[in-house]
Amino acid sequence: MAGVRRLGVAVDFSPCSIKALRWTVDNVVKEGDHLILIIVRHPENYEQGEMQLWETTGSPLIPLAEFSDPTLMKRYEMEPKPEVIDIVSTAARQKSIVALMKIYWGDARDKLCEAIDHVPLDYLTMGNRGLGPLQRVIMGSVSNYVVNNATCPVTVVKTSDH
Repeated sequence: MAGVRRLGVAVDFSPCSIKALRWTVDNVVKEGDHLILIIVRHPENYEQGEMQLWETTGSPLIPLAEFSDPTLMKRYEMEPKPEVIDIVSTAARQKSIVALMKIYWGDARDKLCEAIDHVPLDYLTMGNRGLGPLQRVIMGSVSNYVVNNATCPVTVVKTSDH
């Protein structure tokens, strides 16, 4: 993959992450890029099967043909939103890119930074949840953590609601 850009997008299927995906496709993705959707599931979501196998390293890179197949995604207890599949499929067709997905289980802050180093990613886009100041102090901001600890450029796409 020498010379190929690996662009990551943190996706949790929320409106914020879908907006970040759409923004990345519209503004960053170029022909020949690899667009990698990074999914981080909460630890309580892995109890059996594929999740136990890939708990430490995350899933293998899953090609578009597999992550758009609901039967195959049941192995990971995932149901990607049709809107996400549509955005990625359209981008793959129109811009001649390779679309992949990688699933991690654990704390989003740590796993997103791990993905940057282990995939490895040249760039990461993520949405924000729009936490208020008090919530940010109590819960912490995933985007703030990733921006401050990532080893590649990170863009946070804000929603107009926040």
